[in-house]
Formats: sequence, C-alpha cells, structure tokens
Amino acid sequence: MACDKTQFYESVTVGERGQIVIPAEARADMNFQPGEKLLVLKHPVHQGLVVFKIGALQGFMDELQRTLDMAQEIADEDTA
Repeated sequence: MACDKTQFYESVTVGERGQIVIPAEARADMNFQPGEKLLVLKHPVHQGLVVFKIGALQGFMDELQRTLDMAQEIADEDTA
C-alpha cells in the first residue's frame, strides 16, 4: 500500500515520560489549539493509536446514530 502524503506528516519519538509532539503541519491541518482536549484510542485491529478532537468524534457518533435510526425504520417497515 502506497503512503499518501496527505495522511503522513513525519515520524515522532516517544520521550521518557511517554510524550510525543504532534508535528506543526498536522496541528495546523487539524486546527489543534493549545489546551484543546483530544481523545487517544487504541486502533481496534492494528498496533497503533487514533487521535480525535472530541467534537469531531461526537459529530461522527451523531451521524452514525442517525444512520442506525434510518436503518431501523426501514427494517420496521419491511416487517410490517
């Protein structure tokens, strides 16, 4: 699988206290602001981490819930 430049910024090093620095270009692209809270999740399949802005994850969850609600309505109509 080729590496897409739009998804790769650079490598980082884990410091002695477990900290990493998010590259400046990534912070700018994602509009991460100092003091902003982020969620760090373990990737469900691969050995890695996924970082989300809390608001972005909430929007995704809201959209997923709307999709599930629509699917349930369709299923209910099919059984009626």
